[in-house]
Amino acid sequence: MNSNPERPPPVRLPELLKGQKALVTGANSGIGKATAIALGRSGADVVVNYATDRPAAEAVVAEIEAHGVHAYAHQADVSREDQVVDMVATMVDRLGTIDILVANAGLQRDAPTAEMTLAQWEKVISVNLTGQFLCAREAIKEFLRRGVVPEVSRAAGKVICMSSVHQTIPWGGHVNYASSKGGVAMLTQTLAQEFAPHKIRVNAIAPGAIKTPINRAAWQTPEARDSLLRLIPYGRVGTPLDIANAAVVLVSDLCDYVVGTTLYVDGGMTLFPGFATGG
Repeated sequence: MNSNPERPPPVRLPELLKGQKALVTGANSGIGKATAIALGRSGADVVVNYATDRPAAEAVVAEIEAHGVHAYAHQADVSREDQVVDMVATMVDRLGTIDILVANAGLQRDAPTAEMTLAQWEKVISVNLTGQFLCAREAIKEFLRRGVVPEVSRAAGKVICMSSVHQTIPWGGHVNYASSKGGVAMLTQTLAQEFAPHKIRVNAIAPGAIKTPINRAAWQTPEARDSLLRLIPYGRVGTPLDIANAAVVLVSDLCDYVVGTTLYVDGGMTLFPGFATGG
């Protein structure tokens, strides 16, 4: 029995992704770290992408390899085309192919719209949206080249685009971030539509409030936490493992008929809780 409702148990299905090769971007912390470890726990070999902080990425590699699979760290800025092309080519050379992409890398550069600089806008769009496009494009090239290998997976390849509840919920003071995630929603659906006939599954996960370093101020103090919980009908703030568990199942053959959808993992935040008593 899970004694701590704030900390969900990990998915313990070591054969679910056996023999598959996964790339997780932004995997040295937060949601990316938890997802990379969860994929390794479920049998996949994992490439741990990071932009900065190699020691943190290497620590994730060690934790993955403790589950008896292979892993290595690869530094790349996902907004740089040449670095993404090299990252996927290196993965194919070292691991033989790619079966799973979790395009997770993302950041915020917050400011009121009237004060937001072009640099703040472009940085968020380039990493959160263009970065996902570049990673998905390169992974899909390999999926198309290799095709379906039935003993590995029923799909030729799986992509998870990491989105946010803010692909649906407007967020004043974060117009660059919300716009990037709205773009991710349409990127997901368009890629899914285009490549489903090739047995490539593209889906998105939209996290709600998750305890990660990027939003520490929103949950670290009791006052901030109480304010945040008013937006979450389920009564707790999520953890990276909530997202990781969902990702493992979504890229597995258990979800082979799930194509072009967004899975909201948000404790009900998108249920508009302010209207629960009639508004």
